[in-house]
Amino acid sequence: MSGVRVAGVGLTHFGSHPERTGRDLFAEAALSAKEDAGVPLDDVEQLNVGNFAGPLSEGQGHLAPLLGEAAGLSCPATRYEEACASAGVAVREAVRTVRSGEADVVLAGGVERMTNHDTPEVTESLAIAADELFEVRAGVTFPAAYALMAEAYADSFGIDEADLKTDLANVASKNHDNAIPNEYAQYQRELTVEQALDAPPVAEPLGLFDCCPITDGASAVLLVSEEYAADHDLDAEVAVVGTGQGADRMALQDREHLARTPAADDAAAMAYDDAGIDADAVDVAEVHDCFTIAEVLAIESLGFYDPGEGLGAARRGETRADGDLPVNLSGGLKAKGHPVGATGGSQIAEMARILRGDHPNSDKVADAEVGVTHNAGGTVASAVVHVLEVAE
Repeated sequence: MSGVRVAGVGLTHFGSHPERTGRDLFAEAALSAKEDAGVPLDDVEQLNVGNFAGPLSEGQGHLAPLLGEAAGLSCPATRYEEACASAGVAVREAVRTVRSGEADVVLAGGVERMTNHDTPEVTESLAIAADELFEVRAGVTFPAAYALMAEAYADSFGIDEADLKTDLANVASKNHDNAIPNEYAQYQRELTVEQALDAPPVAEPLGLFDCCPITDGASAVLLVSEEYAADHDLDAEVAVVGTGQGADRMALQDREHLARTPAADDAAAMAYDDAGIDADAVDVAEVHDCFTIAEVLAIESLGFYDPGEGLGAARRGETRADGDLPVNLSGGLKAKGHPVGATGGSQIAEMARILRGDHPNSDKVADAEVGVTHNAGGTVASAVVHVLEVAE
């Protein structure tokens, strides 16, 4: 089995780009990854691209060969759709392909174009990642679903609403602080805890700043075998050493727990076992904070905290940039932005930059050697976890 190295990464600015097409955005990210890696396009043997809503947002299906063409590729191309975990799955399958020896060079990533529609239209499009028969028809949206999960968390662990909101506001404020120096982030500005608490409600107990924004953007990661990296003298010091995926029941009412995310539990356990590590070995993490409560659930599923203990981590300073375990140094989905089909690839790209030392927040974790990414779909009915490591 071949080892897998991250040879290059590429990102567009995450934000509002209604004048640009999805193919244009992905081509920018893909070509940036190619330049970062120093690998010729002709060497790319496979394209794995994540996309959730292309047929809805752009009226365009059969996206993968179209995106490959836009990027200048002439290789087999496949689109992966797993809601917000689409690009995470695309990367996972690329890792498995390289490991198997089927290919030495695979480009993986994702793209989403969302701001060309208004908020109600985007909300309706995103809702199809829930159970259409038993949730969507009842009027459930994702802010409402995550609000239910936040309430269940508070009820399960005896937390009053004021403390819950304060701790969630600390998550939002932390991630905005992290996004300020990130040139790819949608919101490069401070958000105080007080501002987060004073924001209008969206779905109680979640307010406006507990929710990630609507975002356009693309990500690309060029993965190569260790043998290819050595033969071509590539500077590819970051390796993907663990990958895992999990699933859960789709509708919230069918789940055993609303305050836990078993799909992420399983994905993390699989990835840690694959990498031969446990949670204590992790130095830094990028997690799927589509809502502030989602970050709390993520850091518990990843084994950093026991159930009920993750909520206060940001307030206590433990997951801040200068804490013991920095989480979402990119700004996370909350402040960097969440172009749904691109997010999982973006997390890998940001973690690779952090570990190799060229991210604007790399100095906060100068000695970091092991990073974890956590990408979730819907209300975590699907989850993908990767372990990245600075190779010896």
